[in-house]
Amino acid sequence: MAAETKSAPILPWKTRLLVARLSFACDYTRRSNGTVNRLLMNFLDAKSPPSDKPMNGVTSSDITVDASRNLWFRLFTPVDADKLPVIVYFHGGGFVFFSASTKPYDEFCRRLAKNIPAVVVSVNYRLAPEHRFPAQFDDAFDALKFLDAKFLPPNADVSRCFIAGDSAGGNIAHQVALRSAAADAEGGFRRLRIAGVIAIQPFFGGEERTESELKLTHMPILNMELSDWMWKAFLPEGSNRNHEGVNFLSDPKSAHISGLNFPATMVFVGGFDPLQDLQRKYYDWLKKSGKEAYLVEYPQAIHAFYVFPELPEASQLINDVRDFIQKQCQ
Repeated sequence: MAAETKSAPILPWKTRLLVARLSFACDYTRRSNGTVNRLLMNFLDAKSPPSDKPMNGVTSSDITVDASRNLWFRLFTPVDADKLPVIVYFHGGGFVFFSASTKPYDEFCRRLAKNIPAVVVSVNYRLAPEHRFPAQFDDAFDALKFLDAKFLPPNADVSRCFIAGDSAGGNIAHQVALRSAAADAEGGFRRLRIAGVIAIQPFFGGEERTESELKLTHMPILNMELSDWMWKAFLPEGSNRNHEGVNFLSDPKSAHISGLNFPATMVFVGGFDPLQDLQRKYYDWLKKSGKEAYLVEYPQAIHAFYVFPELPEASQLINDVRDFIQKQCQ
């Protein structure tokens, strides 16, 4: 289905200001040679500290997985809650920008924890171009193995674990689910069970442009020039956008998905996101592979709409995620 023909989304002034701030941070810290001014980015990237005092009914703390590679996660725990499902979350940013402590992601994960409710594990993985493919996927899977071996808060039920992520984090969620399904076929985790995947506007690509990529050239947050730069920064030298880390259909592991116990997957798509055609293609591929998959479309949503709580789709997404989790936990 083609993107809507409207020239631009209608956004509140508050959203426009934050979009401008995020776009400025990304555009003025990336260099044409594929590197990042990390010092400037750290200055522009507003961070939130963890809080052991409840904020909106949720506490947070940072837990180290591997200090040698700065692999850690922020744990969001609702207070006064019974046994809860666990959401392992991977933030977006094109594999290059942001962290688990970036303010919009801290606030989004706190809303997830409060409103699902769930224990949320927001993973801080290594960033490109300092660390290219497959560092991000390795970190994500190692975080999952850590959760399987270590004990989370008493109200965290790792037998009801959901892998979630937005944009690049959605790509990571897919890769983690693939690796986990393959590991499951060989014995799997000891305690952890993946009950579902929540892919929020996953960041996929390919050498051939899609209709939505060609049409939606000047959208907020993400455009093809920035997308191409991110892929170049992420991929091994000499690779193109048909690489397995970009194009899920090029991944050798994808050929075997029909025989794997791949979890039920919910795919979120925005009508003003240039990546929407690829995201629908991902959903179609899951269905054709015989997997349980659900497609949720928000016609007026831009890329990264979920970090703007003033947008109605941000609240709707949390409601839809809650329904999906409840269904998979029955």
